[in-house]
Amino acid sequence: MLNEQTREQEILEYLPLVEKVVKGLKVKSHAFDYDDLYQFGVIGLMDALGKYDHTKKVPFESYAYTRIRGAIIDEVRKSSPVTRTGMDKLKSYYRVKEELENEFQRPAKESEIAEKLDLAQKDLSGVYETIHQLSSVSLEQTIYKDESSGSVLSDFIEDDRVLSFDETLLHEEQVEKLQEAVASLSEREQQILQLIYVEKLALKEIAYVFDISIPRVSQIHGKCVSSLRDYLRRNYRD
Repeated sequence: MLNEQTREQEILEYLPLVEKVVKGLKVKSHAFDYDDLYQFGVIGLMDALGKYDHTKKVPFESYAYTRIRGAIIDEVRKSSPVTRTGMDKLKSYYRVKEELENEFQRPAKESEIAEKLDLAQKDLSGVYETIHQLSSVSLEQTIYKDESSGSVLSDFIEDDRVLSFDETLLHEEQVEKLQEAVASLSEREQQILQLIYVEKLALKEIAYVFDISIPRVSQIHGKCVSSLRDYLRRNYRD
């Protein structure tokens, strides 16, 4: 067991490791900033110091790195605002939307989707809020992942792998298609996406710019993401 003074010294010694882990993790959530993640990491470091077994011949830095990273990921996952009920509603929304579009051979109207789901049209705002909460810093990753499949770890942590040549070409093609889809949105919707993904403004700042509520900004954002997915599905089914 470490005495209190030694423990504090070792925490200070390994704080750069916490910083390294935090900088290497690009958490795709609007709910956490750097300081939040750093605090989660410090908790992981303290846990590592308390549980490290030197007899297992594993370097402490490697052991602590894993514990720090795990602590951050656990906190992000536990704090996910998307409930199982929210995911179920989102799945139903996408299913009904696709059924209506196959039936009518045109984009489904909100009123038609709401009627099919036995909801008031205004209640669709909850679905758009769920889409917003599942969104990421990267709009391409938001659009090209299947949100209807549920919330998993990869929804919150970006993959830092180096892209292959083929993957790079695919990414460039996706970006071109996405730019085309964004151009199909209204001017205000394009402006909101610009402020979120390019200017990196907080929702409260965007709400101030447009003189609307913060929940309304998140709903518009969620609706934009849904519209972009629909556009890409209709025009590029591959």
